[in-house]
Amino acid sequence: MKPAAAVFANMSTTIFEVMSRLSVEHNAVNLGQGYPDGNGPDDVREQAQIALADRPNQYPSMWGVPELRQAVAAHGKRFYGLDIDPMNEVLVTSGATEALASCLLGLIEPGDEVVMIEPLYDSYLPIVRLAGGIPKLVRLTPPDWSLPFDALEKAFSAKTKLMILNSPMNPTGKVFTPEELKFIAGLLERFDAYAVCDEVYEHLVYDNHKHIPLMTLPGMRERCLRIGSAGKTFSLTGWKIGYITGAPGVLQPVAKAHQFLTFTSAPNLQRAVAYGLQKDDSYFKGLAAELSTKRDKLSQGLRQNGFDVMPTAGTYFICTDISGISGGLNDVEFCQKLTREVGVTAIPASVFYEGAPPTNYVRFAFCKDVPMLDEALQRIAAKLPKMRA
Repeated sequence: MKPAAAVFANMSTTIFEVMSRLSVEHNAVNLGQGYPDGNGPDDVREQAQIALADRPNQYPSMWGVPELRQAVAAHGKRFYGLDIDPMNEVLVTSGATEALASCLLGLIEPGDEVVMIEPLYDSYLPIVRLAGGIPKLVRLTPPDWSLPFDALEKAFSAKTKLMILNSPMNPTGKVFTPEELKFIAGLLERFDAYAVCDEVYEHLVYDNHKHIPLMTLPGMRERCLRIGSAGKTFSLTGWKIGYITGAPGVLQPVAKAHQFLTFTSAPNLQRAVAYGLQKDDSYFKGLAAELSTKRDKLSQGLRQNGFDVMPTAGTYFICTDISGISGGLNDVEFCQKLTREVGVTAIPASVFYEGAPPTNYVRFAFCKDVPMLDEALQRIAAKLPKMRA
């Protein structure tokens, strides 16, 4: 038999699926995969039901229903002062991962170099390689995850087509600073490169940190594709509704890639998300405040049990250093044992790296119901000492 596509043939099943299966097998509290326990806002779900019943359920435009494109444009103006043409500068996708694929497949040609920051979301590398791109990786170092300006500058060259920027950043919880964003913008201009900006956690920012879209900086309006996610903003990850904002010249090739990937998404869900994006500011502030409280609860409990907890300025996730409690296990072994013997599931952070990754960091998701967080901490307190013995 002829071989399958090399990019995927030897790739293992995603760690999120592997750990979730192990979690089910051992009846563990799953703090691995980043999805909330709740069912999303009642009024947004109600709008989906109304639209399902009284609006057409046939193919909408591949660009998205007008209501959602207008709402995305208004959202960009409301929160960031961006003037967006909803009909020419907004594209609706089947989730943010499809948005990423459309952006990368639409822009990258074989041999183009793509700058990415480690640790990084696990879909970036395979999509870049599928498009024929050459990854150029720059690594951040805990605990502060500061951007190494010299290393980033060296990663750029005349062959750089684009940079992928994830802020707020999974898995580190980092929110890029104005100084870091300014430096990135300067490199993009100097090397005539684009930026694909994964901003799905834009409203999940804590402790007076502020999310600043790279697109808002001088000279970046024509170079940036900004990706948002209804799944993260409305705790409805199963809906898979994403959206891309970008200038027409850079968005057009992305739309052409999108039309041959998923083409379009459920129209009733799109209309419900349009309603959600118009919700009062109190909703967005309340979401961040609720998650901040959960972050603090889990962080404090993990520290009390020997985990070295890294700062978390945004996202659903806490990264921890297990060096002091691992008993010589690497992160994969530790997470497997934690699931089997303690009944709590986390994700080994080495999966977010290419090459020689650190093996002493573990990521926990705190976007869970408080009783579930309490149960996880109780299990850790009761059983972790025995696991380490």
